[in-house]
Amino acid sequence: MKRLLKGGHLIDPLQGIDAVRDVLLDGDRVAAVGLDLPVGKDVEVIAVPSGCILCPGFVDMHVHLREPGQEHKETIATGTAAAAAGGFTGVACMPNTQPVNDGASVTRAILERAALEGAVRVYPIGAVSKGMKGESLAEIAELRAAGCVAVSDDGMPVPTALLMRRALEYAGMFNMPVIDHCEDPSLKGEGVAHDGYIAAMLGLRGIPATAESIMVERDIALAEMTGSAVHIAHLSTRQALRAVWAAKARGVRVTCEVAPHHFVLTDERLAGPISYDTNLKMNPPLREQADVDAILRGFTAGTIDAIATDHAPHQTDEKHVEFDRAPFGIIGLETAVSLTLDRLVHTGVITLRRMVQLMSVNPCRILNVPGGTLRPERPADITIIALSAKVTVDLSKSRSRSRNSPFGGWTLKGGVVATIVGGKTVYVNDEIPGAAAFGAAVARA
Repeated sequence: MKRLLKGGHLIDPLQGIDAVRDVLLDGDRVAAVGLDLPVGKDVEVIAVPSGCILCPGFVDMHVHLREPGQEHKETIATGTAAAAAGGFTGVACMPNTQPVNDGASVTRAILERAALEGAVRVYPIGAVSKGMKGESLAEIAELRAAGCVAVSDDGMPVPTALLMRRALEYAGMFNMPVIDHCEDPSLKGEGVAHDGYIAAMLGLRGIPATAESIMVERDIALAEMTGSAVHIAHLSTRQALRAVWAAKARGVRVTCEVAPHHFVLTDERLAGPISYDTNLKMNPPLREQADVDAILRGFTAGTIDAIATDHAPHQTDEKHVEFDRAPFGIIGLETAVSLTLDRLVHTGVITLRRMVQLMSVNPCRILNVPGGTLRPERPADITIIALSAKVTVDLSKSRSRSRNSPFGGWTLKGGVVATIVGGKTVYVNDEIPGAAAFGAAVARA
């Protein structure tokens, strides 16, 4: 079936488009983009409501779907439903499942489940090491053949320089990035919060910024030596950002991502209004204001490549314990777009074009997956946003199986109107006027 999205404002950096355009979809592909496209026979016409922005589908390159093995926290069905509601047409899922995704059988199981129950596209990320134990390499060729788009031991750093070198060399044979959780375990120790005044005041063990930057420097040096691509996950410190900037200037194949909570919140939130709120416990931890300011400058300068959520669902009872004992991580799929619009676009830190690069173009490029543009013959994956929509975060309505977010009750400017995957509408925001024009949401087949 053909669908014509008529009169919408399209932002597509790879086509150099930031203007009103019609977009014709033919099945699961884009058929044409242009001004005043003719309405052919058997074409469903969708008049795009005023104020809606059409973007190439957003891809979150850092998500924990928890399945297999931790379905009490999240499933592929609930996680991808949350992704659709958050405006993401694809997600890359980390391998720290139970069992770990360190072999083809687990990768295939994830893809099979996603094909049956996924609302959006799912791109598995395989483990760097067997069992994520940091001792010996996983069979990266086997993971690649089964459908993995990258390798990572996320949640744990690759512990030795030798293992990281071998991973870069092995993954580089298949043009796959190695995504590293950069953290020196000896410096982190038993830390639970950023090592600074707030942690000291609250009596919490600290994680110094240097624990991150030392490993970033190591990975950059190894990427430079091997010529392979390394991606720095959830970068959070100014020291690490400086290292990435300098490495890019000399041509190292390094990219990095930042999570919304690291450009919106600081460690000062730990001291109030709810002290020791475990929904503020994440790894890397919330940093100090100087780090947030540096990250904002990094967006402006172009040093940061992607915005990724590090969506890490946990059940309420797992978080409802003492701060030291609570697991790290928060959910983020359904708040990322609104936080980015509210805190980066509306404040002038980045343009809408830059936002599309950070959330669509670059993630697709880094992971080497289809998308990032709505050129003809490309996947009909579209994220529709409204800049002026008023969005109040209501965690009781979250599609995720978990509710561990510090953003409940926040009111933000800008939100997701609808999400289209493979030409099918998989999410419609009923609270935004005009969203119904995109039709009733259906699950992706």
